[in-house]
Amino acid sequence: MSGDGKLEKMEVDYSETVDKLIPECETIAKDGNLEEALEKLYGLEKQTRVACDMVSNGKIMVCAVKICFEAKKWEMLNDIIVVLTKKRSQLKLAVAKMVQECYTYVEKTPDLETKLKLIDTLRVVTEGKIYVENERARLTMKLAKIKENQGDIGEAATILQELQVETFGSMERKEKIEFILEQMRLCLAKKDYIRVQIISKKISIRFFENKDEDVQQLKLRYYQMMIELDLADGNYLSTCKHFKAVYDTPLIETDKIKWKQALKSVVLYVILAPHDNEQSDMLERVRTEKKLEEIPKYKELLECFVSQELMQLEKFMALYEHELREGESGSPCTDVFLHTEDGQKRWKDFANRVVEHNIRIMAKYYTRITSKRMSNLLDLSVEEAEEYLAKLVVNKTVYAKIDRLAGVVTFTRPRDPSDVLNEWSHSVNKLMGLVNKATHLIAKEEMIHSLKAI
Repeated sequence: MSGDGKLEKMEVDYSETVDKLIPECETIAKDGNLEEALEKLYGLEKQTRVACDMVSNGKIMVCAVKICFEAKKWEMLNDIIVVLTKKRSQLKLAVAKMVQECYTYVEKTPDLETKLKLIDTLRVVTEGKIYVENERARLTMKLAKIKENQGDIGEAATILQELQVETFGSMERKEKIEFILEQMRLCLAKKDYIRVQIISKKISIRFFENKDEDVQQLKLRYYQMMIELDLADGNYLSTCKHFKAVYDTPLIETDKIKWKQALKSVVLYVILAPHDNEQSDMLERVRTEKKLEEIPKYKELLECFVSQELMQLEKFMALYEHELREGESGSPCTDVFLHTEDGQKRWKDFANRVVEHNIRIMAKYYTRITSKRMSNLLDLSVEEAEEYLAKLVVNKTVYAKIDRLAGVVTFTRPRDPSDVLNEWSHSVNKLMGLVNKATHLIAKEEMIHSLKAI
């Protein structure tokens, strides 16, 4: 196939001529006459190209770059790569073979400057050519790593983002995932969280169902980055789901220490997530996990948030603080509540979830309660208790109405008059039904007694 995409039929087979000429040219080049060897190759290269002999043409182009490489003529190598790829009606297969050969020279360059020039040359000649898209992608990855090593993470991320590997038809799926994960990693490194979110959607998590160890390693890398992303956004429920996926990974399931840490993180993040239907469902599913029996303190903690009972804030926090932030012998703590800025923030959110749980329980058991009594039950001041209650009302977690003059909080929702009337009508109908039934039974008994008297 020629460079313009047309399918060409081979007119003359130059394979014998080429097989004789290549060793001669290699010998001439080793004797120091590199230009003479290239001239001979150029002449035959044109003949094979015009005759559409792809195999022979590819051999000649590979030989041309090879003798330049062996002679360590890096500038000449770059020039030859550009010249050969720009020839009229150049054959795709021949170009692909030459690029694949030159790709092997990248790691054999004497210094960084030479390597960058060779990479740049190869990226220029492969731009827009589908038949060498894999090689271009790998060269771009090498260039991005060089930029990262030089400390220019932003440039490295920009270079790698040029690749739309998900559209590459000839690249293996596993290699595509590796490229996308690298794009995510560099974007995370420069804290471009929106772009990470976009890139992550290019990966189908069904790929990770493969039990192959290499695929499982990629799965762990993916979820580790997703955890970092969601923690940066403060999305605890998504973080919980990611840890659950890590916990369900075969590589983790076989390592007792790792699965325990993953399961602990699942428990803590599902508790940290704000209450809603999805969080409640996830809480119940985690609660049914059998392996929780092996981490009893965390199982007990989970049960506290499921039970319909109030928790005394200060005593509850003191009871679990050492276990959650320091750990015990044989049961190390997670990195959720470490003594860092993020750890302190999550610890404060944990206290907030305890208070919110208590308010939800009050809303179930009380129709009206004084503000003072509510603050005593919550171990908070009246102002703090009202602030927490207001947040839950705004989020529509509970319904409440505060009468500050009377100091009373009402949890019952005002009923629509039509609903009250409908309920009254239903009750009256029910009552009349019972009256009719009772009348019928009385009449029946009277009939039976009158018959007995006869």
